[in-house]
Amino acid sequence: MEIVVVGRNTEISDRFRGHVEEKLEKVEQLAPLAQRLDVELNHEKNPRMADRAERIELTLRGKGPVVRAEAAASDRYGALDLAYAKLMERLRRARDRRKDHHRYPVPAPEDFPVGLDDGANEPEEVHEDKVEAPTEHGVAVESQLGDSPVIVRQKLHEATPMTIDQALYEMELVGHPFYLFIDEETKQPCVVYHRHGWTYGVLRLDTTVVD
Repeated sequence: MEIVVVGRNTEISDRFRGHVEEKLEKVEQLAPLAQRLDVELNHEKNPRMADRAERIELTLRGKGPVVRAEAAASDRYGALDLAYAKLMERLRRARDRRKDHHRYPVPAPEDFPVGLDDGANEPEEVHEDKVEAPTEHGVAVESQLGDSPVIVRQKLHEATPMTIDQALYEMELVGHPFYLFIDEETKQPCVVYHRHGWTYGVLRLDTTVVD
């Protein structure tokens, strides 16, 4: 598994880079098919956010869904510990889910949201005066609505049709409260979301597809 460490608004020392690589070696034990682990460190310069000045995002890529965890603390070592704990917990839950999948059926949804990841580490393009739709996968485009202070951020993702069960699974892996997807059976755009406890919701769009 390749570990790639990058910094935004900050420098990465060899000492910290070595600490990251040593600590994250254990990830491969729970994710043997992982091919790459991206580690992004972002430093917040605002003194009012000193207790959360160092933010770390871990993104695990390989065969299967992307797994992501992020955390912030006053120092980068503390932020790494928090993000690492979240990542390992999500990997354990994914492993346990695979083991228990046949024993525990997924509850039927009543009225639900599942979605595409809106990661913040992709390059962004900013346009003014008009809202332009993105044309490149994974690249965020920000547009200002006329003279108003409203900024619209858009991102284009590839969408592979999936079941509600799979959408819930991928939502948990990236740690988001919602997940957007295309229903495998109905071909409808849907979003799954957390409600409360172990209940979820699904929202569907009834649209006519013109060939």
